[in-house]
Amino acid sequence: MITVHHLNNSRSQRVLWLLEELGLEYEIKHYERDPQTMLAPTSLREVHPLGKSPVITDAGLTLAESGAIVEYLVERYGNGRLVPTPGTPERLRYTYWLHYAEGSVMPPLLLKLVFDRIEQQPMPFFARPIARAIVTRTKSSFTGPQIALHLDYLEAEIGKSEWFAGHEFTAADIQMSFPLEAATGRAGLNASRPKLMAFLDRIHQRPAYRRALERGGVYDL
Repeated sequence: MITVHHLNNSRSQRVLWLLEELGLEYEIKHYERDPQTMLAPTSLREVHPLGKSPVITDAGLTLAESGAIVEYLVERYGNGRLVPTPGTPERLRYTYWLHYAEGSVMPPLLLKLVFDRIEQQPMPFFARPIARAIVTRTKSSFTGPQIALHLDYLEAEIGKSEWFAGHEFTAADIQMSFPLEAATGRAGLNASRPKLMAFLDRIHQRPAYRRALERGGVYDL
């Protein structure tokens, strides 16, 4: 039995969605973030040394990292589903988006989240102006422009076909869902980029996506 070590409001929601799309049986072990630090509980380190989510266990195997989990589940249980045919342009795009999601677009989104939290943290009065000046400069000169660059790129790319790899829904769309959903909550993704918003609407209407939300619980980025 596949076990998903599921942290609330995290990338592990994608794993639940993939399992629902594949129609696989699985169980969930729930973990809750610390409400003050928003970090995962230390109990996750008993599953994997880094104490991060998502992590799955399956047949004696413990596997972390979203992309690796997606590839493992599709290759082992997909029977050709949710992945384009090898050797096709769609397969190349599939592989690209599978890795782009975490390797390219998530870093500036994560940096923005970190700097946003620094602004909100209490600090000595004499340090506050300096800290806020650094944060404001970094966000305006780096994270903001980088996020806008990526969102403009993605708006153009998703305009080429209904889904990221082509005209068929694939696991790459599941992988791309997290940064785009995060961008709506953290980075100003809105109706000014209608193709990306239409993509999000399409995935939110999928029955497997909704079943994953029912099983995974509240998902608020």
